[in-house]
Amino acid sequence: MVKNNYKKIGILGGSFDPPHKGHLFISRKTLQLFDIDRVIWAITKKNPFKKKPFFSLKLRKKLCQKLLKREKKIEIKYYEAKLKSNTTYALVKYLRKSYGCKVFFIIGADNLVNLHRWKYSKELIKITKFIVFSRKGYDTKAKKSVIMRHLTKKNIKFLKNLRFNTSSTKLRNKFINGNEKN
Repeated sequence: MVKNNYKKIGILGGSFDPPHKGHLFISRKTLQLFDIDRVIWAITKKNPFKKKPFFSLKLRKKLCQKLLKREKKIEIKYYEAKLKSNTTYALVKYLRKSYGCKVFFIIGADNLVNLHRWKYSKELIKITKFIVFSRKGYDTKAKKSVIMRHLTKKNIKFLKNLRFNTSSTKLRNKFINGNEKN
């Protein structure tokens, strides 16, 4: 077990392709609202539901570190090589065992819609609590999603009035179209 005083950690998983202020916003809000000791940005080499990342893993890590340089309670980590797995379930199991604390998984409503398609999703909802941030156009779908039948008030908290309207997709499109300043 890793030596620390953490009682609660949050995990924000993703490809961070690229990382942006929305990731930072929901991480800070999680720390503030849930008295979380630390938020870990668990970067993945490739999201299994998306095409190949636009930016390399090395560059995405570097961009995350730059965005987090003044953050004392948020850090970027890459676990896939150590775990020999890219599943969220393996990550949460590992962190619970390593840190010996409660683990909260931070996602947007858009990801909750398809959570039932994640490997070991039913097992995952038994070992972590979900903090779900509102995403424009996804809240109703998320609340009616397949996985909601398996979640209870004990293992999910839906935050509907804390929305940050940016996405990695929007940023990539601006970059691709030559308008990276916006």
